This record gives sequence, structure tokens and C-alpha cells, in this order.
Amino acid sequence: MKFQQWSLAPMRREAVDRLTDAGFPYLVSCVLASRGIESPEDASEFLLCDHRLRHSPLLMAGMEDAVERIGRAIADGEKIAVYGDYDVDGITATVILVDYLKSRGADVLHYIPRRIEDGYGLNTEAIALLRQQGVSLMITVDCGITGAREVDFAASLGMDTVVTDHHECKDDLPRAAAVVNPHRPDCPYPFKHLAGCGVALKLVLALGGPDREEALFSRYCTLAAIGTVADVMLMADENRTIVSRGLATIDHSDFIGLHALLHEAGLDDKPVTSVQIGFVLSPRINAAGRMGAANMAADLLLCDDPDRAAQLARELCELNRERQQVEQLIYSQALEMIDALPEDERSALVLADDTWHQGVVGIVASRLSEKFSCPSFMIHLNGSVGKGSCRSWGGFNLFAALESCSDLLLGFGGHELAAGFTIEADKIPAFRKRINQYAREFRGGEAPVSSLEVDVSLTQPARVTLEEVEALDALEPYGAGNVRPVFCLCGATLERVQNVGQNRHLKLRLSKGAAQFDGIFFSATAESCGCTPGSRVDAAFYLQINEFRGSRAIQLQLVDLRPSRSPSGREEEALRLVERCLSGESLPAKEALRLSPGREQCVRLWRALQKTVPPDGLTAAYLPLLRSLAAAMGGADPFPRAALCLEVFSERRLLACERREDQISIRLCGEGKKVDLQESAYLRRLRAVLEGSGKGGDRV
Repeated sequence: MKFQQWSLAPMRREAVDRLTDAGFPYLVSCVLASRGIESPEDASEFLLCDHRLRHSPLLMAGMEDAVERIGRAIADGEKIAVYGDYDVDGITATVILVDYLKSRGADVLHYIPRRIEDGYGLNTEAIALLRQQGVSLMITVDCGITGAREVDFAASLGMDTVVTDHHECKDDLPRAAAVVNPHRPDCPYPFKHLAGCGVALKLVLALGGPDREEALFSRYCTLAAIGTVADVMLMADENRTIVSRGLATIDHSDFIGLHALLHEAGLDDKPVTSVQIGFVLSPRINAAGRMGAANMAADLLLCDDPDRAAQLARELCELNRERQQVEQLIYSQALEMIDALPEDERSALVLADDTWHQGVVGIVASRLSEKFSCPSFMIHLNGSVGKGSCRSWGGFNLFAALESCSDLLLGFGGHELAAGFTIEADKIPAFRKRINQYAREFRGGEAPVSSLEVDVSLTQPARVTLEEVEALDALEPYGAGNVRPVFCLCGATLERVQNVGQNRHLKLRLSKGAAQFDGIFFSATAESCGCTPGSRVDAAFYLQINEFRGSRAIQLQLVDLRPSRSPSGREEEALRLVERCLSGESLPAKEALRLSPGREQCVRLWRALQKTVPPDGLTAAYLPLLRSLAAAMGGADPFPRAALCLEVFSERRLLACERREDQISIRLCGEGKKVDLQESAYLRRLRAVLEGSGKGGDRV
């Protein structure tokens, strides 16, 4: 079980019926209703993606100044440098602007800092190098908003700067020829959530003018879509337009390098969704920056030679495989460190090591945040200085948190979901203490709990057809604010399991009623999944189509699997019987016999509890624990008898237990005590019924 708790959205059956009656597919209707979209009119508006961008780029503060300065540089033949960032957003933003400036005949080069050698953002050494190459205008994309010192340095060398960025602003903006950022306090631009490539796209549209806006948007929307998805931006308003248009036209993109990468990744001639961008394309582009070769990705996307593009795409995919190996090693080491952390240092994970690859710690931080449901700060140490990458969780604003610790940091930048920082090694303990205190206050003092948000609990699995799953594409594009929907089947039967992919992944089959589904659970095995064939389980998953040798079938991509917390019909009936007994209701002899445990059963149950419950107590899901105890108890009717025995042991003060919803907390308190279970009021009533009917036997 990956998540400690599942949060299931309530099923709004009336809303689902309204939407299906209006012609919307069943699964789409279920997802929309779970997200509060309940009327056909609201559903139509949500599913409709604008074909054109809503807002004029000239609404953005600083845009007119940027257009004027860049236009003058093009006209005068000045050498221009586009200074980008090494992630997917920065690389795609760089390519968009460089390609456009070249189409205007500009003398342009690009510079993408090396993650390890140069660090995040602007640096004076690179600026000096650009000036030596004759650059008189530097345009930043996806960086620069916190580089006031570096912009001043450029000016001292006789170089103007136009800053375009989308990260959070500090109090003082750089003294540049123009600063374009929708987060500027004085910026009236209506949509604040563009990625860096989105801002670069807007700059290109402003430079081209209204007459060329459609042609330029058509050319660059796919690159902007890739960067927007990769940077996990809010999937609403113009971002939804950019990504939906970019996905729809990716097959017709003019960029040869992109097609080479699609081919090498196995995506050519296949529909490309935001999921493929996020999990297939983006990691390959990102690998270049993470492994210190960001220029390789930019060169690939700018390449106009098919043979050279094919070679670069192969090299990029090989870099990605190397990155995966390094990432897994760092992740394993981080898990060992977390096991050794005290409880008061687990509200925010702050980990550091001098062997970690600086370019990979950010993606490990993302995995840790998801696994432990808290913000994660991963620091690569190099001598007395550490460079950190951090990822958010649950609405935690990283930029604000880093700002609160600014006196401990040498520098920082980013936004609320992802950020980077530099820190002296001897300040890390103080930073760890303060950031954990900040995180605890943010949570209201509660310990982090890993929680899975489930959109739809499928109560009619027979309605999950190939056509219904295909119809889910209408919900695309997915991203922040419109995440890929998670479905679940509660009380399904795990028919079979099989390790695949060199024993790294799990193939399984589930059934519920007459419906059967095949599924794949990545990074799980038959030994680690916690469930065995024949057991009753709850499964959470994405719904997808698996294509193999020309055939198409529904496949569940498992997100989590756990012993079921919903009772079967027989279990529900048994629990009602226990409740009747506890309430004092007089039971017929047949039902009293079903509840009355044998002496040996009670002994086995107590021994199982001693093995299961640690000295400081246990909190667990009630039904899975009860099934496990019943299996250890054995004998006739173990399930209802185990449920009753827990109440008897509690009554006789052998243990203390408390039920809350589907959880039970148990603490043993009968060690070394001699307790006569026959004095239990519950068992006395049952015994009286059985003795009156002549069925007492070997009962407690």
C-alpha cells in the first residue's frame, strides 16, 4: 500500500444522471460530477478548449518596452543572446525565441547554463563571456527575475537585458531595458500562470504583431505545450489552449528534431497526450539538463538536418537511461536517511550528501514528496556549499518558505511548487529545524499523511467499456488543476498476479461481479504488494487503452492496491450479527453458536494479537486487520468470532481499542494477567442461549 489513506470524492449520482441524460459519456460524467461540474452547460464550457489565445500579449507589463528594444536590435544588426534555463520549460522557451529571431534575420545565439558548473539563473561569468562574443542585448527566458545583481553587471559591460520570466518576483525588479513577467505586482495581465515558454511565446506574438499571431502560434504551440506540461502549470485559461492546440498539431510540427525524438521514444504515429509529454518526452529533454548537457536538447529541437537530429535524439535517450540509474541510487540512499530521521524532522524532508548528482536531486525530491506527503529539500554538497532542489506538496508554498529562511541561504529562486537554493553546509541543521517548524505550522501541527485523491469509485464496473475509456480523452489536457482522474474498485477479487519486466513490475487481473480487468502496477511486485490471489482488495488506478499487435483492450494502470476496507455481503451480515449481540439482543441458538468462540480459538487470537500489536499500540484499517486475525484464529466461523472476541478482550481489559470510521486503534494491557473470559457479559448471554438449547459444547 503506497498511500496511508484514500480520499474518495462523494458520488453525486443525480449530477451523473443529468450529464449522461444530456449525452455525455458515463465515465466523463462521473469525473466531472466528482469535481463539482454538475450541469450540462458547465460541462460543455469546461470541455471546450479555445482555438485562439484569449489575451493580447501587449497587456503584459513591460512588453512594449521589450518589443521596442528587441526590434531595434534586429534592425541595427546587434548580436543578441537568448539566455535560458536547463529544464524543459527553459529549453523550449529558448528554442521558441531563437527560432523566431533567426526567421527575422537576427544575429542570435543561445546560452543555457550548465546545471552543475553554473547553477540556476544568471551568472556573471557567462555574461562576461557573452559580452566578449560581441553580444549587446541579452534576453532571458524562464529566468532572470531574481538576477538584479547580474543585470547590473551586464549593464556595467555595456550590455542591455530584457528579462522574461514567470517565477515569483522579489521586492526589487532588475534594472533592465524591460521586465516581462505576469507576476510583476504592476502587471495587469489577466492570466498569471503561464510557463516560461508561455511568456516567450507571448513575446514572439508581440514581436510578430496581430497579423502574424495565428501563424506564429501555429508554429510554436507544440513547443510551448511541452514546456507548459513539463513545468506542471495550472491547466486552465491560456495554458489549456496552448496545450490542447499543441497536442492536436504535434504530428504536423515543423521541428525536425521533435519528430526525431518522438521516433526514438516510440511515439511516432501514435496519439500524444499530456501523459506522454509528462512521462515520456519531458524526461528525455530534461535528462540533458540534469546530466549537464542542456545544449544537446536545444540543439536537437533547433536542428534542421534529419541525420544529425536522429543522432542527437539517440544520445538524448541514452542520457535519460543514465539519469534513471543515478536517480534510483540516490532515491534508495534518501530512503535510508529518512528512516533514521527523528519525528520532528519529517514534516519537511531536508537531506544532503556530497556524492549525489546535482542534476538529479530535484526529480528525487519529487518522488519523496509524493511518497511521504510533505515538501522535500535535496541538497548536493560540494565542499562547504550545498546546492538544493525542492518540491512542494499539498499547497505548501516553497518560495514563501525559502523567503522565511533567507538569512540562512546564499540565494534562492523558483515558485511555489518547485525551487532551488544555495546554502552553506554548516547552516543546513538550522535550515532543517526552521523549515520543519514552518511546515508544522502550515499543517496546523499535524503529522504528514500520504493521501491519494480518488475521483470516482466505480460501482458499475460493467459500464467501463473500451468506448467509455476512449471518451476520457475529452478531459485532456491534464495538469495542475485538472489532474488525470483516478478511479477505484472497492471489494474486487485479485484473481492473479505475475511479476514482469525483470521482476520490477506487477501484472495482475481483477474481477468484480461479471467484469474482469487486466492491470499493470509499476514498481511493485507480487511479494511487495501486500495482497495475494483470491483476496478481497481495493484498487486505485488510471484507465487507459493498451495496444498490442493491433488489438486494443482496457488496462488499469495501478496507483495503489490494498486489502479491501469494504465488507463483502457475508462480512457485512456477520458484523451486523456482532452488533446485535453487543446491543443485548436475544439471539436464536443458531446465531449464538456462530458467534461463540472455542477456547483454543481465543488462545490463538490472543497470540496473534501479541505478535501483531507493538508495545506502543497499533492503528490499522479495521477490516483488513480483522480478516488477518480471523485467519490466525482458524476454526469454525472465525470472522464474526474474531470481531466479537476483540470486544470481549476489551470488556475484560486485556486490551484497549477504539474504532474511528474504518480505522481501529489497539493497545494490549493484559500481559501477565489471569483473566477469566467466562465472566464476559457478552459470552455469558451466548452461553445461556446455547445451554438452553443443549448446544454448549466446548465454548468459552
